[in-house]
Amino acid sequence: MLFNSFEFLFAFLPIVLVVFFAIGRYSRLLAAGWLALASLFFYGWWNPHFVLLLMLSISGNYLAGRELSRRHQTPGGKRLLALAIACNLGVLALYKYSNFFIASVDQALGAHLSTLDIVLPLGISFFTFTQIAFLVDAYRGIATEFNFVHYSLFVTYFPHLIAGPVLHHKEMMPQFASRDCYRIVPANVATGVLFLTIGLAKKILLADNLSPYVSPVFDAAHHGVPLNLLAAWTGALAYTFQLYFDFSGYTDMAIGISRMFNIVLPLNFNSPYKSTNIVEFWRRWHMTLSRFLRDYLYIPLGGNRDGATHRYLNLMITMLLGGLWHGANWTFVIWGGLHGLFLCVNHAWRFAMGKTLVRWETRTHYRVLSTVLTCLAVMVAWVFFRAPSFHAAFGVLAGMTGLHGITLPAQLQPFVAKLSGHYASLLQFDEPWRALKPYGIAEAKKCVLLLVASAAIVWGCPNSQQIVARLAQPGGTLPARPARSLVLASGLSCGVTFIFCLLFLARKAEFLYFQF
Repeated sequence: MLFNSFEFLFAFLPIVLVVFFAIGRYSRLLAAGWLALASLFFYGWWNPHFVLLLMLSISGNYLAGRELSRRHQTPGGKRLLALAIACNLGVLALYKYSNFFIASVDQALGAHLSTLDIVLPLGISFFTFTQIAFLVDAYRGIATEFNFVHYSLFVTYFPHLIAGPVLHHKEMMPQFASRDCYRIVPANVATGVLFLTIGLAKKILLADNLSPYVSPVFDAAHHGVPLNLLAAWTGALAYTFQLYFDFSGYTDMAIGISRMFNIVLPLNFNSPYKSTNIVEFWRRWHMTLSRFLRDYLYIPLGGNRDGATHRYLNLMITMLLGGLWHGANWTFVIWGGLHGLFLCVNHAWRFAMGKTLVRWETRTHYRVLSTVLTCLAVMVAWVFFRAPSFHAAFGVLAGMTGLHGITLPAQLQPFVAKLSGHYASLLQFDEPWRALKPYGIAEAKKCVLLLVASAAIVWGCPNSQQIVARLAQPGGTLPARPARSLVLASGLSCGVTFIFCLLFLARKAEFLYFQF
């Protein structure tokens, strides 16, 4: 079931909310059980067969976690932890990586091996990582609350189940046990609706409208079509914005829906494209995954405790595995490797420049230049993340560097000739997207407007949590005048935006991170 669907917004969500609070007046445990069952129904909407796999995973990890809690920080507990993590990773490898491994061996040896007929369960990467974190916390003695209903809800909780955020046991269990979770709080409902509307707008009005300018570019590169400069940059920029609005839109919706149940999910995005370096980018992009990779992979590997060489090695290992987590394709590994390289270069640069860099970072021109450079590095990596093959990725990058020529729309030829004089002879004037799709000038204008609007929102506007924070008031009360007029105006804007989103709701499109 999609958040951006009529059946979710006007049937599933209202029914689950009403019944949850109705039951919560009499029994918090039954209300939590109802929410867990509703979450299983939500998960089984696509394929009911995988509900059994999910419940087996939950039951096995719950029992392992209880035992780890009894044996925490003991040699026997350490062996049990290794076994439990291996089982989780084994299931993930079977469903997600078995065909990738077979195809890689086949390509290397030419053995003509047959792939397995396996369907990837939705959200398996997210609920596997969530439960591995729980097992480690149980072994460390951090996870101490073991109510099976609450644990089942922690794993299956439908706002985060399919595409995150990646949750920690210690931040969710106290909320499920709190009495305040089971009563209606109008301020939380209003905040939730605001987050939900912002997320819907990102997904429906921006990400889905950018999608038609992405696939033709990468598909053409995959089939060997040489891309001119404008076509390649159109695809790369469109995907850079599409992925951000799609995934951050999902997260905003998840946070908003959860807030209606008085449950606070961790933030996952904080204007990542405004980052001035790649370290800052990973503190702002998919923040819960970054936290997981840091706490459960980078630090256990040794972090930066053993000098710069080991630090760089641990960074590379962490990001390579983070790339592989996203998908069973070598292009994801290269994406992770590029980010590992970027992080190593960033740390080395900061070490080499020392206090000089601190002074530079206060200067506007340096911050602008470093932001542009960071975004370019991220965009190059996104090309590998999106491309179906290395051939496609290098084809797009070749086009972005102008190796296949610079072609501008024929309508611009008189205007460009006046500006550039004899240099105009170096340019080609035709239809830049001719090899991709018969776009006309109207379609080109729409593309440019979407990209400009996306850039303005990403770099010129506050993000969703900043918008909500400006309108929210501690304790759920309305702010004092004259700020109330701002709240009312924002409420009206939210309502109009929500209605506008409904007009395009029939055009269903899955979220990009459902693939991972």
